[in-house]
Amino acid sequence: MEFDVVIGLETHVQLRTKSKVFTYSSTAFGDDPNSNVDPITLGLPGALPLVNEQVITYAIMLGLATRSEIRRYSRFARKHYFYPDLPKGYQISQYDEPILEHGSLTLKSGRSIGITRIHIEEDAGKNIHDLGSRSSLIDLNRAGVPLLEVVSEPEITSAEEASDYLRSLRRLVRYLGISDGNMEEGSLRADVNISLKPKGSSKLGIRNEIKNVNSFRYVEQAIASEISRQREIYLSGGTIYQETRLFDANSGTTRVLRGKEDAADYRYMTDPDLMPVVITEAMIEEQKRSLPDLPDACEEWLTDLGLSTYDVAQLTEEKAFYYYFKDAYAQSQNAKLTANWILSELFAVLKNDNLDIADSPIDAKRLGELVALIDQKVISGKIAKNLFEMMIKGEKSSPKELVKKLGLEVITDESQLREICSRIVNDNLDQVKTYLSGRDRVFGFFVGGVMKETKGKADPNLVNDLLLSEIGKVKDRLEGPE
Repeated sequence: MEFDVVIGLETHVQLRTKSKVFTYSSTAFGDDPNSNVDPITLGLPGALPLVNEQVITYAIMLGLATRSEIRRYSRFARKHYFYPDLPKGYQISQYDEPILEHGSLTLKSGRSIGITRIHIEEDAGKNIHDLGSRSSLIDLNRAGVPLLEVVSEPEITSAEEASDYLRSLRRLVRYLGISDGNMEEGSLRADVNISLKPKGSSKLGIRNEIKNVNSFRYVEQAIASEISRQREIYLSGGTIYQETRLFDANSGTTRVLRGKEDAADYRYMTDPDLMPVVITEAMIEEQKRSLPDLPDACEEWLTDLGLSTYDVAQLTEEKAFYYYFKDAYAQSQNAKLTANWILSELFAVLKNDNLDIADSPIDAKRLGELVALIDQKVISGKIAKNLFEMMIKGEKSSPKELVKKLGLEVITDESQLREICSRIVNDNLDQVKTYLSGRDRVFGFFVGGVMKETKGKADPNLVNDLLLSEIGKVKDRLEGPE
């Protein structure tokens, strides 16, 4: 029996605000436990929440980027559930009136996945369980940190596509600048809903939810494990029960956490302490005008420049990569050569020194200037690599200044180079005979001789042409008239 896999993701995106969603406490990661708390975070009597305006702005930005419907009038709701790390005893979220609905996300594969809704909610704190002392500690620093929960339609069909969805969403929120998307810090976490149904059937199977998966690799492993588990149960005649499960990275399997709740179990009610969120056309238009370049548009521009699919994918993987290329290309005006230098030479240095591109020893403008000098045949590729190494090691002069200071301009004077090529060919007739016998590698001997005499400054293409011409003359002389 064959099955169709149905997957939906509920992704929690932590927003890059300085303060929490309903209070003034800091959202800084890594501070001392329980140092970023206040009466509202602690749920003290009489403490009233106030909405962080930046959260609303970020929600509008994500709504525009995902082509979602932006609700002009939305409400907050209390989600009642036992949260040991939320002292209020409930979570402030949105229920039947979310701020965003009916959007979509385009994957790197080109497929579009529907987004059911995106709503604002506060994060919970963190429980730390010490099995040795049989006690639990609670850190409330994260309690109240703003989240946008992105709920996809159940249209994802494989573990690989789920990973593609998450990567595309992370890339988008990073381009927007609304989240750092660091899964290892919990800034992006996914709840994965999975069900199987007989192939071709329109009736969905019983779904299981895997909570808080925080890496792309774990998402793929968790889905693969759960698909296998559910398939085995169906094939053996067993019954799938609606459950919330956890992924165990050590065993690569999922285990039961609790029976799955439905909306009624959370006893939603409109939060009486918070006013409705009212979004005006002026607010939307303001964000439209300030929206940065988005991944789809960046990919289209790079493709129009003639770059390969691989180059485009690499240069748009991170927002910083794209803007570095854009600034370098503004100087060089040679897209392919610029991409090559960034993806090969520069990335190799960054990887070796464990640096982000923002910390690159060579800024984009200087790299673009270096590429322009190569493209204009002012310097050779070999000289360019020498200058690149100098700048990596701390040289602050521009490539143009270095070329002038060190006298490194490429020699393009044909008469000067022809004289050198002629002399090297005629002084090495034995090597000429070897080359003419079919051993093409010997040609490098002549090129090396010219480069040595010109200290690497000769135009390599012109040298090749002149050497072939001079060798042809010697050949005619050696062979004589027929």
